[in-house]
Amino acid sequence: MVSRNLASLPVTHDPHHVALISRGRPTTYGELTHQIDVFRAALQKLGVEQGDRVALMAGNGRHFVVAYFATLGLGAVAVPLNPLAPAAELQRELNEVSARVAVVGPSAQTAWAAVEQETVPSVEHVIDPPRFDALLSESNGDDPPGREVVAVGEDDLAVLMFTSGTAGAPKAAKLTHGNLLANIHQVQHAMPLAASDVVFGVLPLFHIFGLNVVLGCAMASGATLVLVERFDPQSALETIRDRSITVMAGAPAMWAAMAQMPGVDRGSMSSLRLAVTGAAKMPDDVARAFEERCGVVLVEGYGLTEASPVVTTSVVRDDRLVSPIGSIGEVLQGVELRLVDDDGDDAEIGDPGEIWVRGPNVFAGYWHDDEATSRVMTPDGWLRTGDIAVSDDDGNLFIVDRVKDLIIVSGFNVFPAEVEAVLTDHPAVQQCAVVGVPHPHSGEAVKAFVVPQPGIAVEEDNIIEFAHRSLSRYKCPSKVQFVDTLPVNVTGKVLRRALR
Repeated sequence: MVSRNLASLPVTHDPHHVALISRGRPTTYGELTHQIDVFRAALQKLGVEQGDRVALMAGNGRHFVVAYFATLGLGAVAVPLNPLAPAAELQRELNEVSARVAVVGPSAQTAWAAVEQETVPSVEHVIDPPRFDALLSESNGDDPPGREVVAVGEDDLAVLMFTSGTAGAPKAAKLTHGNLLANIHQVQHAMPLAASDVVFGVLPLFHIFGLNVVLGCAMASGATLVLVERFDPQSALETIRDRSITVMAGAPAMWAAMAQMPGVDRGSMSSLRLAVTGAAKMPDDVARAFEERCGVVLVEGYGLTEASPVVTTSVVRDDRLVSPIGSIGEVLQGVELRLVDDDGDDAEIGDPGEIWVRGPNVFAGYWHDDEATSRVMTPDGWLRTGDIAVSDDDGNLFIVDRVKDLIIVSGFNVFPAEVEAVLTDHPAVQQCAVVGVPHPHSGEAVKAFVVPQPGIAVEEDNIIEFAHRSLSRYKCPSKVQFVDTLPVNVTGKVLRRALR
């Protein structure tokens, strides 16, 4: 058994200390715990039981945090979804997990309005913002009715997180209470937070980086979490200054934008003691420029949803980066890592190998997809990540390639097959192939190569607009190139490397 349900993270701290600041409104740990208790009781009255799936369609704010911990407290399973995703994507994901309840935050109301209720028959209850507030107001301030937080085991499911992952089209990764708590403890050992810290919560909570590294670690340490729904470099700079932010985690695109902002200097960043980058490769020149201009060392890490997510992090001692710039650092304590060559043996120092990971943070497989799980998990518990790295003599790791065709846009995974399946539905598209191309701000962008149907006129904007109807914005191609044929090998497989 784990020592406690993941939902207990906010409970043990000073009830008068501020836990959240959302839309300028502070919520203390005492108030947050009470709201979670009330909402947990409300879910129980709706019939939510252990193992039921509760979809969380909300931006970074109080709605998400309260619903998340209330769901876990019942032993139910939280399913974070992109609140801005198109209806077709939401419908598919809700049906895949048979969600019983949908919590719809303010930022998700437009997206939810486009979802036809009959297309998601498993959803019995929808909790929109007015109903959310009504449920919380039903309590008179006393201890709410309902059972206490449910005791769970390490292997009990806590979260289903959709990811393109290491094994094909988007699927739901099963993350247990044990997985998520283990990684929180592993990260805290490498980069400890304290109750005195003020954490900038700008990474989306429907992404594992935001969910477990930012929200999870902040709540575990009793820190104050400042939640922001959308990243804007100017607003971020003002928030860092006005709220005396001490800890910030972001994708490389965020740091690149901050480094170029007028007014960003050592003075404006003086409160920031820990700056973490992950979810995609940080360009070396951006890391150097940020440190030179702001006096802040960027700590780069590596992880993936299936590892809850952090696997490695670069090392900082006495405000100095020990790991070389460009390195993803060293393996976290409690995590095992191998670099495996094409023959299945451990790669020599300096030689490339696929990253294999094992530890209590490694996921329990893909939801209702044993075949996909078996492709990435070895019988003895190693997770095959699909990422290629080399190690130097000091144990520092460097990512050099990807086995998988995954595209990473601002830290979000995009699997080409999903985009291609949408584009080939366009009446003017005969064939298509999608690849990632370098982008100065998002790391990579999606580019589509399209073979048009003979005799049908089509423009680039038509293809891009068509994609927006079915895919989240970050998954849509930003560039379309029309070609006569696609390069293929002798078996007919598209040669994406040739297209890149």
